[in-house]
Amino acid sequence: MHIVCLDLEGVLVPEIWIAFAKESGIPELKLTTRDEPDYDKLMNYRLKILKEHNLGLKEIQDTIAKIEPMDGAKEFLDELRKLGQVIIISDTFTQFAAPLMAKLGYPTIFCNELIVSEDGEVTGFKMRCEKSKLTTVKALQSIGFETIASGDSFNDLAMIEASKAGFLFRSTEQIKKDYPHLPAFETYDELLDAIKKAI
Repeated sequence: MHIVCLDLEGVLVPEIWIAFAKESGIPELKLTTRDEPDYDKLMNYRLKILKEHNLGLKEIQDTIAKIEPMDGAKEFLDELRKLGQVIIISDTFTQFAAPLMAKLGYPTIFCNELIVSEDGEVTGFKMRCEKSKLTTVKALQSIGFETIASGDSFNDLAMIEASKAGFLFRSTEQIKKDYPHLPAFETYDELLDAIKKAI
């Protein structure tokens, strides 16, 4: 029995924070998990910038409403779901992910929650569990699943390396160089073929 675990941003949809950085004209928000391995540090940095610029959840959601899945992402996901169970494991937040899931045909997603005040200020975040991607993969393995994982960033590496098969997808040159043992793909067709072989 196998289950495919996919990252969301950078794999199926564009990076939300990069889109919001462009929309808001705040280049500091372009930093992602491709640049900063420490997720807590990254999120606290983002929240500080949002507060400084008096930006809240509504402004981010307005940007997300304009984001479309990457070309071919939904078709890739549809093909993958014909082969078996797929879970998107993301460090994003339900308040960000919901409209994107509608555009992807409502796949299963495990992600986190933002803490938002009544006036819409993002005051904090609640992670589902520690080391959420690795912990989830290990939990799935503990109930009898073999996991196959793919992602593009630092925070995907642990789940990729802990899985029966793991692949980088549209990752950075630096990550590919630092993890030469991980197969790296640029197209959905390549990734789908690799997953089929792993199954």
